[in-house]
Amino acid sequence: MSPVAVVTGAARGIGAATVDRLVADGFAVVAVDACADLSGLDYPLATPADLSELARWHGDSVVPLVGDVRDRSAMDAAVAAALERFGGLDAAVAVAGVIAGGTPLWEMGDEQWSVLFDVNVLGVRNLVSAAVPALLSRPEPRAGRLVAVSSAAGLVGLRRLAAYSASKHAVIGLMKALAADLAGTGVTANAVCPGSTRTPLLDFSARLYGLDSAEQFASEQLVERLLEPAEPAALIAWLCTEAASAITGAALPADGGLTTS
Repeated sequence: MSPVAVVTGAARGIGAATVDRLVADGFAVVAVDACADLSGLDYPLATPADLSELARWHGDSVVPLVGDVRDRSAMDAAVAAALERFGGLDAAVAVAGVIAGGTPLWEMGDEQWSVLFDVNVLGVRNLVSAAVPALLSRPEPRAGRLVAVSSAAGLVGLRRLAAYSASKHAVIGLMKALAADLAGTGVTANAVCPGSTRTPLLDFSARLYGLDSAEQFASEQLVERLLEPAEPAALIAWLCTEAASAITGAALPADGGLTTS
């Protein structure tokens, strides 16, 4: 029987790449995305067509589900879909995230602050809260996995992105404490911190800094290039496997050396 995962933010970018990798590794996946733009953000999010195309590509291995991570009932529905369609849940991966900023913290509006924490932090909590009971319902010895995508910004402070950095630091703290709460259960919890990755979100980040192209971020990483979404996705997917059984409570960079110094 295939292992089963729920992945949020699945319609494009690192989320879609994570679904691709998990399916390649033999997982069945419930792929969740809000597929709608959000007030307070100045860039477009994924669309229903993006999610449908992902599901079409993977056939019966992927169930698409439109759902907003800010809504606990939507995360409950995603877990229920995993149980009903695939017979269980082995991993929950919180990739959904948004960015806002471009000004000093004291000039940021309340709406932008709220959407960052509602998606980036509350969204992780909602998925975790829905998933943990299903993971713990597996017979012992368990091997459940919880992975949340933070950011290199969760390891350092970035100019003009104070609120975003704060929300991503919060994801790391949440997953470290969650790992402690899960001690002895066989279920692990970890955060992954991508660097500058070739995604629509990075394109918007370039605009925040007044850059002509996201390619200008490449020089900040020791690999001297942007990462492809498949690269952090490979780490995320590995953390969902038995091979990662010794890793819990960690914040692992997949950032091309961005946070080395």
